[in-house]
Amino acid sequence: QVQLVESGGGLVQAGGSLRLSCAASGRTFSNYAMGWFRQAPGKEREFVAAVTRSGGGTALADSVKGRFTISRDNAKNTVYLQMNSLKPEDTAVYYCAASATAWGRGAENYRYWGQGTQVTVSS
Repeated sequence: QVQLVESGGGLVQAGGSLRLSCAASGRTFSNYAMGWFRQAPGKEREFVAAVTRSGGGTALADSVKGRFTISRDNAKNTVYLQMNSLKPEDTAVYYCAASATAWGRGAENYRYWGQGTQVTVSS
């Protein structure tokens, strides 16, 4: 079992920045690929970013490329999502997730999920 707790969400003006953190516990963190997903009201959950177990590989959704960065610190059991140049359309609940198998964009690959943190971007 892996427990995931997100933090760092909040209200920010368009053009601003936030850094989300996801702290993991329960199993060896470096055994899991990690991902960030988001869900806006009335919309389906969508992929945002993913990182491999070592942190050497990353993937980003086209909508956030050039603005968001995913990273991880295996010594701290934490994955981060740095979000810059935020837009109102980035408003959503952001979830981190862990996968012991494949990594990447598919939510079906991720077995463990956090409770989510709200990000609201005002125009």
